[in-house]
Amino acid sequence: MPYVNKARPYKKEYKQQKARGELPDRMERQRARRAMDKKGISRKGKDVAHVKALSKGGSNKDGVRLESPHKNRSFPRKSSGAMK
Repeated sequence: MPYVNKARPYKKEYKQQKARGELPDRMERQRARRAMDKKGISRKGKDVAHVKALSKGGSNKDGVRLESPHKNRSFPRKSSGAMK
């Protein structure tokens, strides 16, 4: 268990995520979830899935849908975590 005796370095982690380019995709996912909430759609127990994956160049404009977590996360991945 990391950071047992010291505070977690949130600023450092944020800078690392920004350097890796994770921030834009994370914000796109967050906007999709908030849009579902604003429409009043209950997403309890479901994932907001992009029709075209963000890692493949998709966006919220391409469309989003609700899927079960199993179906949304059950595709083959590369060692980097991206879809094959």
